Amino acid sequence: MNRLTVLLCLVWLPRAGGPAGCERRDAGCVGPPGHVASRIPHPASRRIEASLTIGRLHYDGGGDWYTGPSKLPNLLAAIRQRTGLAVAARERVVTLSSPELWDVPYLYMTGHGNVHFSDEEIATLRRYLEQGGFLHADDDYGMDKSFRREIARVFPDHPLVEVPLSHPVYHVVYDFPKGIPKIHEHDGLPAQGFGIFLGDRLVVYYSYQSDLGDGWEDAEVHHDPPELHEAALRMGVNLFTYAVSALP
Repeated sequence: MNRLTVLLCLVWLPRAGGPAGCERRDAGCVGPPGHVASRIPHPASRRIEASLTIGRLHYDGGGDWYTGPSKLPNLLAAIRQRTGLAVAARERVVTLSSPELWDVPYLYMTGHGNVHFSDEEIATLRRYLEQGGFLHADDDYGMDKSFRREIARVFPDHPLVEVPLSHPVYHVVYDFPKGIPKIHEHDGLPAQGFGIFLGDRLVVYYSYQSDLGDGWEDAEVHHDPPELHEAALRMGVNLFTYAVSALP
């Protein structure tokens, strides 16, 4: 099968300063320039697009999967401006039954309500993740119970665990020594990043009590201070960069 290939030589933009708890890595490329496959298989008859993008997951169950229309275009713009990755201007809406699922290396799901996967979708999502895909689930306050239930159906043999602070998702582009930034209060609990690992590869990242995606939105939506908006974008850049570079 064909494999989606990207050039992962990161080009950092200069900055005058940054949010507390986050530091930019030294300027230049991380590692030698080269081609790194995203490991997502494509049917031989499908054509690989020239640019990468994020897949926004349209799921069943009643949750507002579409919430925050400005968040992913803003994140893609940050990825395009701060790295050497050729990313599209817009995300692609996909379901777990659509062929387009296999064209996206990074699958994003969010919402405030219920999530439900069919048995067929459970099998497809597991295969997508086993074969190189990456799922970022971003609790927008209200998705937690149903997401934990459904992801346990996908991987009953691999429970969600807290992602160690030494993991590359916190250091690959920008350094987050304290882990995922907390953007909104939710229940006043600390922000946490949970994950599912297949071997050494992180295949699911669950941002909890953070509202990370809300921090990507246009400034006038939530009126977040600039430092929180910047921290959220940097964490998103880290997550996407890891997703397209991590070997299965």
